[in-house]
Amino acid sequence: MARRVQRALHPVNARLDEHLPTDHKLSQVYRVGAGLTGVLLVVFGILGLVDRIGFFDTGGDTVLALNTNGALSVLSICIGGLLIVGMVVGGTFASTLNIVLGVLFIASGFVNLALLDTGLNFLAFKIQNVLFSFVVGVMLMWFGMYGRVGSALPHDNPYWRARHPEQAAREDRARLARARLARPDTV
Repeated sequence: MARRVQRALHPVNARLDEHLPTDHKLSQVYRVGAGLTGVLLVVFGILGLVDRIGFFDTGGDTVLALNTNGALSVLSICIGGLLIVGMVVGGTFASTLNIVLGVLFIASGFVNLALLDTGLNFLAFKIQNVLFSFVVGVMLMWFGMYGRVGSALPHDNPYWRARHPEQAAREDRARLARARLARPDTV
């Protein structure tokens, strides 16, 4: 029974938080995605706070063509700061953070779309904010999943190797055997 539960939780025998070598080139993609998005959100939040907009004001104040209020500005700064921390840490942490926040941005877009013309729209969202939330969510997910999720990952990819350890070991043995045949005097 425990084996079935384990298999259900990890169907491909690899977890999303497998360790990426610290110097791997994929880490740069995750860092750039987190950093660019984080800086964009922090700038948006600071510009919203500089305008001294009310914290829960829904009067239609705009910053960078997006509707905002104090609460959305503070939330943007916090999320942007978290993404900047992800950029500094890098690696699998940045990738996972990008994926999780991407999903949350998309979910926020749907929730705020439902709340647009209601009294519960305390973040002062308008349709452009919803679209921005969707775009940022998809962008973060793309940066987070790049080189990590897919059906055609190259066989030297560390995530592919973690998901297919037996085949990776066979390929390593075959590569070593070819190297020995190519230079028999050095082995």
